Amino acid sequence: MEKAGPTTAQLVDYLVVVVYFVFVLGVGFKLKKNMHTAEDFLLAGHNCGQEGKSSISIPTWVTGLAFLSANLGAIEVMGMAANAAQYGVMTAHFYWLGAIPAMVFLAVFMMPFYYKSKIRSVPEYLRKRFNEPTRAFNAFSFAIMTVLMSGMNLYAMAIVFQMVLGWPIHASIWLAAVVVLAYTITGGLTSSIYNEVMQFFLIVFGLLPLSIMGALRFGSWEAITDALKAPGMSHLWMEVAGGSNPMGTDMLGLVMGLGFVLSFGYWCTDFLVIQRAMAAKDLHGAQLTPIVAAFPKILFPVLTVFPGLLAIIAMPQLGSNNAGLSYNNAIPYLMAAVYPNGMFGLGMTALLASFMSGMAGNVTAFNTVWTYDIYQTYLAKNKSDAHYLWVGRAATAIGIVISVGTAYLVMGFPSIMDYMQTVFSFFNAPLFATFLLGMFFKRTSPWGAFWGLVAGTGAAVIHYILCEQGKLVYSTAMAGNFHRSVAAWTVCFVVTLMISYLTKPKDVSELKGLVWGVGIEDGDDLKKPPFLLRPGVLGCILLLVTIVLNLIFY
Repeated sequence: MEKAGPTTAQLVDYLVVVVYFVFVLGVGFKLKKNMHTAEDFLLAGHNCGQEGKSSISIPTWVTGLAFLSANLGAIEVMGMAANAAQYGVMTAHFYWLGAIPAMVFLAVFMMPFYYKSKIRSVPEYLRKRFNEPTRAFNAFSFAIMTVLMSGMNLYAMAIVFQMVLGWPIHASIWLAAVVVLAYTITGGLTSSIYNEVMQFFLIVFGLLPLSIMGALRFGSWEAITDALKAPGMSHLWMEVAGGSNPMGTDMLGLVMGLGFVLSFGYWCTDFLVIQRAMAAKDLHGAQLTPIVAAFPKILFPVLTVFPGLLAIIAMPQLGSNNAGLSYNNAIPYLMAAVYPNGMFGLGMTALLASFMSGMAGNVTAFNTVWTYDIYQTYLAKNKSDAHYLWVGRAATAIGIVISVGTAYLVMGFPSIMDYMQTVFSFFNAPLFATFLLGMFFKRTSPWGAFWGLVAGTGAAVIHYILCEQGKLVYSTAMAGNFHRSVAAWTVCFVVTLMISYLTKPKDVSELKGLVWGVGIEDGDDLKKPPFLLRPGVLGCILLLVTIVLNLIFY
């Protein structure tokens, strides 16, 4: 592989991209006829049983793949490949340590609370469990986070098209924004979910040949590991204890920061992914949604981490001060080097699908939280359903416009992955402490939760400022993100407990279905499924496979 980037786009490549655009827009317009109510548009029909039956019923395999695909944005494809080029095989920790255990925990323990409490969003759960100020704090912070993340996906797509197809970055940003707006403003969450399933298969078919063709060029796994610039690049755990690994993190930062705080904080509390599970047809479907997503998730390092390793071997100069040689360009450069025309167009479409999937997921989560948790709660109560349907569509458009602005903000950050984990350490790390105590400790009080959440977020901000000022120094930005998340979680946890014992908790009668051990009413959807289809059994299988993979790549 003498030169990365020999393939240039031809007519066949552009045709593949155009066909994808047409199909995505067609799904949105096809589903528009089912968008009768605000809950159809914003919640894909979940919760409609209170006022009538929804015309929407989404199978579990669809919500499961949508759950996974909503996470397949810039961070998953370009970000993980960039991480692999920079840190090596240790990037697989984001899957086997930082995803699978948390997805199993969500399925087995947390989805019953979310689904049976008939909530329309994660902030609404905080209102029911705690109080209005806690809900408000989370709703506003989550709305900010979603537009920051959707802007990141816009920016990632734009730099790919600028580098490989020669499109201006500004035109790429606006084109992606218009397409996502077209299919989310017509079909809402349902359109987004079905498009995410299609995008999942497109991403797999567009990226899997890249790993196969790249492996054929480099030979065996032993030959690939020998070509890596440092021994630690080919191991998961071998150099973690001493902190001398490429990621520069220690056992505390890796296990507690990534494996517990950041992973559980994202998968168990982020409404972006939980919204997909909530769209399932019943509780069992909602619990199986993360499980269905976790099985392919285990294998995704083949599509993201492995190409990143191949890219750094092919182009050792990646990561240099040259902006065109950023680690973020690992997959695009490898794709241009390996794929012929036609396959090149499919690969570009797979990248496009991943970015649009991530952006659409954030936008549909934003419009739900804005409409129900901010607009309906504080600005316009007791309006008609048609009014909230209109507001939901308007919020979709506004969220996408704001995302265009945040795409330009992301340009100031050197690494997509570092940017992502920085955002998560501010928002998700302290929130997970609040949820953990709220769901499993009855004594947690409303004001304990509120001030704990504020204190944890403040701790993350202070930690970030100290790092920027050079008063706290870590060998890599990622190591700093891991430790910042631990600090934020710990402060939130401790402050919540302290204030909870100084203030009055809610009466147990108000916690029904919201706290572990305070009965959820039985119903038809709580009948036990066959043994091999129970979330706990499937979760144990997933954890066993994850342990084996960690041992293989130790």
